[in-house]
Amino acid sequence: MAESFFASLQCELLDRRHWATRAELAQAMFHWIDAFYNPTRRHSTLDYRSPVEYERLHTAAAEAA
Repeated sequence: MAESFFASLQCELLDRRHWATRAELAQAMFHWIDAFYNPTRRHSTLDYRSPVEYERLHTAAAEAA
C-alpha cells in the first residue's frame, strides 16, 4: 500500500517540476495529498469508491433510516 502511494506521489507530483525550496515542496505535497489524493483515490475496503463518495452514500443511507 505504501509503495503504491509513493509511486503515485513520485509520478504525479514530484517528477513534474523542479522545486526551489523544501517549503514549496512541502506545501505542494500537502495540497496534493489533502485536495487530490485522499478525496479521489479508490479504495478496495470501500467497495472501490473514493472516500468522499463512500461518505456521501453512507450519510444518505443513515439519513434515510
